[in-house]
This record gives sequence, C-alpha cells and structure tokens, in this order.
Amino acid sequence: MTLEGSGVIISIYLDMVIFMTIVSCFKALSDETRLRLLNLLWHYELNVNEIVSVMEMGQSRISRHLKILSDCGLVQYRRDGLWVFYSARKHNGPGDVFEKIADIVKNDPELKHDLAGLETILREKSQEKTRFFDTLAARWDSVKGDILGPVNIAAEVISRIGEGGVTADLGCGTGELLPYLKQRSNVVIGVDKSPKMLEEARARLGMDADGIDLRIGEMEHLPMRDREADSAVVSMVLHHLASPGDCILEISRVLKRGSRLVIVDLGKHDNEIMRKKYGHRWLGFSREEMENWLNESGFRIEEVKRIPVKNDLTVNVIRSFLE
Repeated sequence: MTLEGSGVIISIYLDMVIFMTIVSCFKALSDETRLRLLNLLWHYELNVNEIVSVMEMGQSRISRHLKILSDCGLVQYRRDGLWVFYSARKHNGPGDVFEKIADIVKNDPELKHDLAGLETILREKSQEKTRFFDTLAARWDSVKGDILGPVNIAAEVISRIGEGGVTADLGCGTGELLPYLKQRSNVVIGVDKSPKMLEEARARLGMDADGIDLRIGEMEHLPMRDREADSAVVSMVLHHLASPGDCILEISRVLKRGSRLVIVDLGKHDNEIMRKKYGHRWLGFSREEMENWLNESGFRIEEVKRIPVKNDLTVNVIRSFLE
C-alpha cells in the first residue's frame, strides 16, 4: 500500500471516529433529563448532592445519567478526597457538540427554571457559609493555628510583596496581615464576605487603621475598580470557593499589568476533616491546577515554596505576576 493510500484510510478512519462521537453525543442528548443535567454542568461544577437538590431526582438515577454523559465525553469529573465533582467538557471534541446547540436551548423554560433553582440553592449555600465564618470570627486566629501551627504566614507574604502603591488582601478575615501589608504599602484594601470578620479586623486595627480600607464583598465579584491595585494577597481562601479559577480571573481585573499576586493555600491532600470541620470545598491544590488557573488569567508563576505544617499538610506560597 502506498503512503498516499495509507493517508486516505487514516483520514476515513478519523472521519468515522468523529462521526460516531457526534452520533453518541446526540443520542445522549436525546434524553430530556441528560439535556437538563448537561445544561447545569455547562454553567457550574457540581457534586451529586447538589445536582439531586436542584433536579429533585434520586441519586442512583442522576448517577446513571452522569455515567452516560461521561462515557460519551460530554461530562468530565474530578475526585477530591471522598467527593466527586462534575462539569461539562467545554473544549474540543464532544464539548463542541453541545456548544453548537447551547444558544438554541438557552431560552427553554425548563432549562431556565433549572438554572434559577440551582442559583437559589448556591446563593443559600453561600449565605450559610457566610454565617459559618461569622460564628468563627471571634476565634479565627485559633482556628488557623489548629490547621497551620506556628508557621509565620505574614513573614512569607511580606517578603514577596513589592513596596508602595495599593495592596489588596482578598479574603482578609480578621485582618492579621493588614498591619504588615501597610508597612510596605501606601494604601491597603481588605476584602471579606463576612461582616463579623471585618468587625474583628476593625477591632484589631484600632487606632492604626489609617490607610487601610475595609470592604465587604465576594471573591468572585470584588468591590474594586479595574486596575485599582498594585499587588494582591489571597491567603487560605481559595479552598473555600466553588470556582477558584473565577476568583483568580477576577483578581486579574483589579490588578495593574506587571503587578504581583501572592497565593497561600494548602497543597493537595486527602484529610476529609478539613472539609467536615472547617468547610473546605477543595482538599488543597496541585501545582498544575494553580498554574492552569493563573496562566488562563494572564499570570506567570515566579516561585513556589512548600512549607510543611500540622496534620501532615503542606502550605504552598506562590508568587506570580500579571503579564
């Protein structure tokens, strides 16, 4: 057989693979439940319990449909400790199939109703988490000590932040870092979603609050102007968020080009106590996960320092800059 003939056969084979993939996808999407399910996962990463809550179906039924969507490549999943989170595969191959019909079905009343119900559930969960942090505010420093032990996070952060300008402490909690950041910055902005945490931060600062601006807000929707800050810190926050990548993208909006972002968070682990006792959604992060989110938002990693802490955990201190 000639090389040209082999090329024709390979081309036909690839065309058949693509055709069968498309057929498999449309067969999966011919079921109304799977179409509703994929529409939810197109917008949010969810675990089975969250899907069950919004679709009001049994777990076994949801799991069966998830397997069909996963087998044909429309849905992907990630394991995090004992939990499994599902999301739509948006790019390349099967994901392109749903993307082509997303605009057609987006105004379907039932699909819109599903999304509205899910957003209500997620909003309630967010409010519940805010109340959880409010209850911990008065003893937050002790809680962090239970997780991290005696490691000096402030020293690790301060040594990696530039001097002058505006520094944002995103998810500032009770304000432990704020006085240290003020020593190196002209203005410090502290953002947190918990009113009680910000009350504790004000009490901590006392008469030394000059040049420190405390603001209430969500990490995914920061109460800051575009390019307002010259540097930012996110310390032990991202593991609480449903979508850390969205938070990092939002941070890129409020930072000036060439600015530095310092992230402090747990390395990947399997300690479920962190989820049950402290409300962690993610059991830490791998370097690859962090690097992907940072790169997608225009950041480049300059340094990663791994620090062993309590409970056989590791804290990663990541220094990056916005290109």
